[in-house]
Amino acid sequence: MVRLHPVRAVLALALLTGGLNAPAQAAPGEPQIAEEAAGALVRGEVQQAVQSYTEALKDTALPNDRRAAILNDRGVANIKLGLTRQAFEDFNLAAQLFPEFAAVYNNRGNLLLSLGLAKEAVKDFDRSIVLAPGYAAAYNNRAGAYVRLGELDDAIADYTKAIQLLPSNPAPLSGRGLAHLALLRPHAAIRDFTRSVKADARFAAGYRNRAEAKLEVEHYDEAIEDLSRAIAFDVSHAESYVLRGKAYLATRNTASAIKDFTKAIEIDPKNAIAYAERGFAFGLAEAQDDSFGDLNRAIEIDPRSGLAFAYRAYAYKQAGQIDVALRDIEVAQKLNPETAEVYWVKAEIEEAQGQTEQAIADLKKAQTLRPGYRDATESLQRLGSVPSRAEDTVVADAGIDTWRVVSRGQRFVAINDLYPRLAIPLEMMGSGQPKLLEWELKQPPFKGIGTLRFFGGSVTTKTGTEDLEQVAVVDVEAGVVVAIEPHKQGEKVATWTWENGKVTVASVDGVTDEFALRADRPEMAGQGLAGDRRFTSTSQTGGWAPWDTPFGGAFGQQQPPPAKRATVKKKPKTIFDLLFN
Repeated sequence: MVRLHPVRAVLALALLTGGLNAPAQAAPGEPQIAEEAAGALVRGEVQQAVQSYTEALKDTALPNDRRAAILNDRGVANIKLGLTRQAFEDFNLAAQLFPEFAAVYNNRGNLLLSLGLAKEAVKDFDRSIVLAPGYAAAYNNRAGAYVRLGELDDAIADYTKAIQLLPSNPAPLSGRGLAHLALLRPHAAIRDFTRSVKADARFAAGYRNRAEAKLEVEHYDEAIEDLSRAIAFDVSHAESYVLRGKAYLATRNTASAIKDFTKAIEIDPKNAIAYAERGFAFGLAEAQDDSFGDLNRAIEIDPRSGLAFAYRAYAYKQAGQIDVALRDIEVAQKLNPETAEVYWVKAEIEEAQGQTEQAIADLKKAQTLRPGYRDATESLQRLGSVPSRAEDTVVADAGIDTWRVVSRGQRFVAINDLYPRLAIPLEMMGSGQPKLLEWELKQPPFKGIGTLRFFGGSVTTKTGTEDLEQVAVVDVEAGVVVAIEPHKQGEKVATWTWENGKVTVASVDGVTDEFALRADRPEMAGQGLAGDRRFTSTSQTGGWAPWDTPFGGAFGQQQPPPAKRATVKKKPKTIFDLLFN
């Protein structure tokens, strides 16, 4: 079972080792104390750096620009020490002494942003960009502020500018990917996250973020691979284990999921989500005592976790305590009224009560909230129903041939009765509504692969408004959307090369993507493309980094419907049984 976290902004404290953030060069004969302080700061000797900067500022002969640079550096060191007030004082004085110093506004903006003052932070980033129009860090950081404010289109515009200025830095690519994910564009997000890890093969956040996007499109095996890479590069990040645990649950590997949730709890004993997810996993494994223990702990840590209440309701339902389960699911609905898991659990309880029609209605609601939700789909199949169509609103004059476009919640989807297992998300990258333009089924050696070209919105550029077309690559037999690629913008058209069992796309944004396809070879049952497809992305432009550190640090092959889960366990399982078989 997969649930995405709210989007996270990629923020930065720009640090001073080159480019616009570098301290001014010492005047002839001036003591080198400030340079020694900068070295101490880079080595992590922050307290020593502050002392050295303070000593350097005692020189009464320092010109204003040099004094401002030292104050800026000491402000960054004070932030590292958690001395917020002192940092503000340093940045404010630096701005007074040298109002044209772009770096100080960027750094002060980041400090404001860290304190939740996003609107004030934007003003500082604006000033920094006015003073230095090519300042990539300031664009990246202003984008992070826009994300906090919910102004995602503005955020994407700023991330895009930062990427143009610094195409080899992974941070703005990852930030833009997160913004796309928040706008329900997981395939666009995957492209950006892939570029970010291409730019830095050890960028753990990029792998973790790409895994979130792959979970959204039900490519569970690929998500597990990405999360394993993220963990290899950052072994102490609890969220990576939680996400991988969810992916394992989606592939029905309960024992591995429990191990990952347990590791997350070891790293962060106050992680309510990890306790809730492990409690749910114990419930699926019929280890009721452990399940209730974890779910009670999750609610104790976070009394407003609707997910924990929903999972505990499921545990009560498994134990045959329907009355108690109903009380918990009622609380869950009040806390998280638009969560797919809540409706799935509610349907499970209703099914246990014999309320089949209401259960089907709630499962369809869960599907509306999350198209392709596997648990809801399997429950509907078990109840003899079909995936939800009742909530679909057909978009007039948007279809082609036997394809039609429907809106489901906040998303547009292309569906075709000839392919009942296939629902193609139409990711809009600009204004307007989608319109299907061309459907093509490939011939051997790519039999079973199709491409659906559609209007993806109008975008504003320097030369005016341009229409954007996208192409969805789908495996019709497996019911999998392999990718969605930008195909045409204005006069620019992508180049597609189909050969050697793969498709290579030189897209309109200067990026080349490559996908391995089925190419007339049989798939292993239940595997689809997730087990062997590899995604690579390369930028066709180069770049350079003016500072040493980065800015901020499928639904697979359909399985047969499972047997109805038992509500009474024959023999309680222990955590030892689950972890060590």
